[in-house]
Amino acid sequence: MKDNDEQISEGLNQLFEIINAKGDTGELAQIVERSNPDSDTEKGSAKS
Repeated sequence: MKDNDEQISEGLNQLFEIINAKGDTGELAQIVERSNPDSDTEKGSAKS
């Protein structure tokens, strides 16, 4: 049950980070990279 609570907490934290980014594509790209640890490709620039 603790794992489920941790997943919910992480999801809510990510949602708040996205809201606080306020359209900053660089910050949004960083949030996506942090939330997807399996991704081994790095984007040169974020698309608008």
